[in-house]
Amino acid sequence: MKNFVEELRWRGMLHDIMPNTEEKLKEGMTSGYIGFDPTADSLHVGHLTQIMTLIHFQRAGHKPFALVGGATGMVGDPSGKSDERNLQTPEMVEHNLAGMKKQLAKFLTFEDAGNGAVMVNNADWFKNMNFLDFIRDVGKHITVNYMMAKDSVKKRLEGDSGMSFTEFCYQLVQGYDFYYLWKNNNCLVQMGGSDQWGNIVTGTELIRRKDQGTAYAITTQLIKKADGTKFGKTESGAIWLDPEKTSPYKYYQFWLNASDDDVKKWIRIFTLKTQVEIEALEVEHDAAPHLRILQKALAEDITVKTHSVEALETAIKTSEFLFGNGALEFLQTLDAKSVLEMFEGVPQFQISKAELAEGIDTATLLAEKTTVFPSKGEVKKTVQGGGLSINKTKVADAASIFSVKDLINDEFIIVQKGKKNYFLLIAK
Repeated sequence: MKNFVEELRWRGMLHDIMPNTEEKLKEGMTSGYIGFDPTADSLHVGHLTQIMTLIHFQRAGHKPFALVGGATGMVGDPSGKSDERNLQTPEMVEHNLAGMKKQLAKFLTFEDAGNGAVMVNNADWFKNMNFLDFIRDVGKHITVNYMMAKDSVKKRLEGDSGMSFTEFCYQLVQGYDFYYLWKNNNCLVQMGGSDQWGNIVTGTELIRRKDQGTAYAITTQLIKKADGTKFGKTESGAIWLDPEKTSPYKYYQFWLNASDDDVKKWIRIFTLKTQVEIEALEVEHDAAPHLRILQKALAEDITVKTHSVEALETAIKTSEFLFGNGALEFLQTLDAKSVLEMFEGVPQFQISKAELAEGIDTATLLAEKTTVFPSKGEVKKTVQGGGLSINKTKVADAASIFSVKDLINDEFIIVQKGKKNYFLLIAK
């Protein structure tokens, strides 16, 4: 047995731990769980700390349970929220659960009969429980005073929007999840982010009061970026684990763009590299920070884990194409959707395929048919200075003619002004 708590500790993941939890885990294989609410049909990088916690738990020889909240997802957790979440229909919840299950299966080993991961859905035990049963069998064990003392409740009650009875009851519902898994699956430990401490402790208290049982709790640090911005969010929104929502290239770039301050924390949290391996990488990185050795190691590791080796290779080739000396042939292997994702955020112009068929000179194409340049004179000046490339080939003459034969995948022309300013022309 590996020391799971020590693993979290040196990685900088541990936040709070209930007394005697570490000692209990040292006794032998223990079952523990983390809950995931199905608010979307994909997990995002904000969930990765908890996924990694379960991976470490399993690697330490313990049995992980991933609870997907088919019931709690219909209510909404008030922890860390200033407003009540929109309630979801059962159909939306089911759709979201299917996507989450598929993703969790990439990170955890489910087949192993010994400490193989188990996925459970709290809708299975709540669907046949009526309201009167719940308040009689669960509600009577936890006082209102106890529930009001929780930070998540106090903050909402002090705010302008208040708190609905639905959300107030959430900690009881989550507490019952812990009780149910403790009673029926011998789950002795619940884990979660530090904002979940109050809900988790309610579960241990319910187990103690209802059955005089003992259960344990561990929470992990909430990840924050060094610059104060929210982890996992970019200008274009959340970074999802679903490649349809966030392309592997954008996913790879998210990690590659980590600051030096952030990457030293993140490589410990989001990879399985050992302390010795990480410290060796840090020495290399500090000797030549411009090579971004830590960022590359992190981005490569987590992209393979989330997607695949092939997805990583495509992401690296895409990066080389955009920021290095990547070959045009690579672009011709991509479908139209992948090309558009690759150039997301890059200025795009639509041009007429019929006009292009007749041939258009460079200056007209870039200053009249599009506004890549403000004037033909600017095109000529840039060409003379050697600063214009089209389809990765330097343009030597502003009078050069382009036609449909120059279209990549019969649809695109890539314009590059200087080293890093790209424009995408789309022929329709």
